[in-house]
Amino acid sequence: MFDKWFQRKKRSEKGGLTFVQVPRHIAIIMDGNGRWAKKRGLPRVAGHREGMNTVKKIVREADRLGVKILTLYAFSTENWKRPKDEVDYLMRLPEQFLKSYLPELIEKNVRVMVMGDESRLPEATQKAVNTAKEKTANNDGMILNFALNYGSRKEITDAVKGIAEKVKNGSLVPDEITEDIIENHLLSCHLPDPDLLIRTSGELRLSNFMLWQLAYTEFWFTDVYWPDFNESHLHEAIQQYCGRTRRFGGVVES
Repeated sequence: MFDKWFQRKKRSEKGGLTFVQVPRHIAIIMDGNGRWAKKRGLPRVAGHREGMNTVKKIVREADRLGVKILTLYAFSTENWKRPKDEVDYLMRLPEQFLKSYLPELIEKNVRVMVMGDESRLPEATQKAVNTAKEKTANNDGMILNFALNYGSRKEITDAVKGIAEKVKNGSLVPDEITEDIIENHLLSCHLPDPDLLIRTSGELRLSNFMLWQLAYTEFWFTDVYWPDFNESHLHEAIQQYCGRTRRFGGVVES
């Protein structure tokens, strides 16, 4: 579906920036909403509300720059441990976001995808997500992939169970298990691995996000809270990416 290595040259309309390599797939851990709100004496949900506006800005800019896939870590399997009122609000956000933004996504030819355990999501959230997926299913522009109720350890565990079941019923033998077989049982099997991971808010960890897929991804961390993250920060991350040499464990001849 995708080339192994996507490269394109793109001149930004903002500041005349030139990106020699626009990452094909960017993944973002959108962190710091609660701290952004606390710093301003606001309830945590105010940070999540502002963070939703940031999502719209970054999706538009990523699409304009020619990014093929944008994966956003929206809600983790661990986030259920948060206070109930915050979780309830977070579960309403996809519905609010898609209600206001879906027409633009359709117009821009963006395809909405979701990876995660959708079965635990409230019915209204599931309905909003399914509607977005159905209405954009035939779009062939940028893929906007939400990691929603997603946890990488659960994903890998479920993949192992699926492979074990095939071994049990005789449709697969252990010697046939390869990295490709494992990848084909992951939730992201239809997507190439991220080229660039961005995490906001100053935290330097993966937080159970795409542990298999990020094996050779370039990381970029910033102290900026997600609600304050803007197009210039995205440009900075891509510029840093463009200055790196990806060797994938090999050696690049000088």
